[in-house]
Amino acid sequence: MARGRARNKREIDMLHGLIWTKVLRYALPVGATGILEQLFNASGIMIVGNFSRGDGTAAVAAVGSNAPVAGLILNLFIGIALGANVVIANAIGRGSRDAVRKAVRTSIVTALVGGVIVAIIVELLAGPLLDMLNVTDEVFPLALTYLRIYLIGMPVILLYNFETAIFRSVGGT
Repeated sequence: MARGRARNKREIDMLHGLIWTKVLRYALPVGATGILEQLFNASGIMIVGNFSRGDGTAAVAAVGSNAPVAGLILNLFIGIALGANVVIANAIGRGSRDAVRKAVRTSIVTALVGGVIVAIIVELLAGPLLDMLNVTDEVFPLALTYLRIYLIGMPVILLYNFETAIFRSVGGT
């Protein structure tokens, strides 16, 4: 029993026993998140390729040309979310419920506000970003449209990443 509740068999006790198995149990879901993001991108390409009218090649190229921008943003915020994970896990380890509440609240606000700010900034820089990626003139309008649609969902995507970090901090991998 841990503080009056039954221990979940999936919880990871990082303080006792061999560290390598615990790190693996912790790191595998984090790695799986990255793999799932790549599958998300691949599924977008498949859907666009199957349902686009006319020249599907330009539509697929438009989705693929946004992968570096989306990947950069997501990986930046996954790193920040992992930092929030550490802060929350530390507060849990200290037994400070108030610090846990504050850290969780800050994480959620950071995800939502950060998502809106990033969406606005990337929207303002979308054209130059796609130019730096050498997106062709034929693909550019489609890539810009896809990026703008993607940015609409950015606050929710970041909220998901921060929420998974919160669950990881309590051992819910």
